[in-house]
Amino acid sequence: MNNNTEKEKGEALQLYKEVYGEAQSIMRLPGAGSDRRYYRITGSDNHSVIATCGDDPKENLTFYNLAVAFKEWGCAVPVVYAINRDMTVYLQEDLGDVQLLDLLSTGRRIELSARTLKALVDLQTAPDEVWSPYVAWADFSRRLVMWDLNYFKYEFLKPTGIMFDENLLEDDFEALAVALCEGNKLLQGFMYRDFQSRNIMIKEGAPRFIDFQGGRKGPMIYDAVSFLWQAKAGFSAEERKELLQLYAELVAEQRRVEVGEILREVDKFALFRTLQVLGAYGFRGLVEKKSHFIESIPGALANLGELVEKGALSAYPELEKIAVACVSSRFASGGNKDGLTVKVFSFSYKKGYPEDLTGNGGGFMFDCRGMHNPGRYDRYKPLTGLDKEVKDFLEEKGEVQGFIKAALDMVTPVIERYRSRGFNSLQVGFGCTGGRHRSVYCAQDFAEQVSRRFPDVRVELIHREQGFHTLYN
Repeated sequence: MNNNTEKEKGEALQLYKEVYGEAQSIMRLPGAGSDRRYYRITGSDNHSVIATCGDDPKENLTFYNLAVAFKEWGCAVPVVYAINRDMTVYLQEDLGDVQLLDLLSTGRRIELSARTLKALVDLQTAPDEVWSPYVAWADFSRRLVMWDLNYFKYEFLKPTGIMFDENLLEDDFEALAVALCEGNKLLQGFMYRDFQSRNIMIKEGAPRFIDFQGGRKGPMIYDAVSFLWQAKAGFSAEERKELLQLYAELVAEQRRVEVGEILREVDKFALFRTLQVLGAYGFRGLVEKKSHFIESIPGALANLGELVEKGALSAYPELEKIAVACVSSRFASGGNKDGLTVKVFSFSYKKGYPEDLTGNGGGFMFDCRGMHNPGRYDRYKPLTGLDKEVKDFLEEKGEVQGFIKAALDMVTPVIERYRSRGFNSLQVGFGCTGGRHRSVYCAQDFAEQVSRRFPDVRVELIHREQGFHTLYN
């Protein structure tokens, strides 16, 4: 364990000692999407608390103060007990280990979701004077919308390589920002900002909220949409309609407005939230390679596809064109959940390794650059490894067949083991200098042989630099 972790544990234990006395044990808990670290500290009486350690004092103090204020108002938030002088560690109620996300696959799905939305309305409609003194962030605004939309552009679109006209896209972003910020001020309240089932703990059958330090004044419908359009939650269109109606009726009763007024802007906010989370998934997943976020991309793109079909993007032509490209791209594929998928890539080493979009961490990578390169000869340069002339060149040199056989000998036992153990993803890459000749030939031949040997295995062949995508079996 490194010195920083030991120092952090020491600070958590010191704060606990100041409040409760000596601790009996301390255990680090698994992290989530943020960079905060969590420890469960237990005393001699078996009572436990959670020590949260974060590097941003402003963020920590915001959560602490908001938790105190909302708890006093009777909202479903944890009790906070203490925060240290440096505001880097605070102690809060131990809410257990069960997230709402863990229970959304059970028969209590709708019941718990309904209870969650009711508790959300109680939080959102608390009077401004209860929470506004402690909010650290500016109100929801056009500037915030543009930040999030450009986050989508730079952290999702750019890493995926999906083409777009930046000027036209900015026009659409500005139009969407205006539309989102024209909402009725009566329908504003505390906007949680990241209201999704991973931030909702279930304790004694009731929802309790965490991670609301990013909250601010804004449109309340944003949070209901964030919850119901969360990719991993998997709500159907019918479930969303039912739960949105319930949410709208609860808000209408509190704010004395028509239900239709509350639901009027749902599609716009669903679009905005979907783009915002794709930006986060792009950064945390495609850039930082965190598996949870990579696994969430196909679900978010499925949500985007539904919005395209509903016509929610018709007022934004460049954004609609991009969305269509996104939902038909390889990033929309979540693999074969009912069996094994082997993804085979050809690629250029100059452009980096292929992304692993399954969260599995990658697989085999074979370097084809040791073979004689047909790309060194003018007559082959405009061709690819799919053309007969290039195939003949590689086969006549006598190198390629042995290379592919060796790759198959290595990968075949792994496919057999993955298949028997119920795994659903394996990635194999063939790289060369330009990703045009040697790697394309090898990937193509390898994928075809695997599909013949294993007819029950789904094989996806992706010639990344050529833009070709083929599905076998």
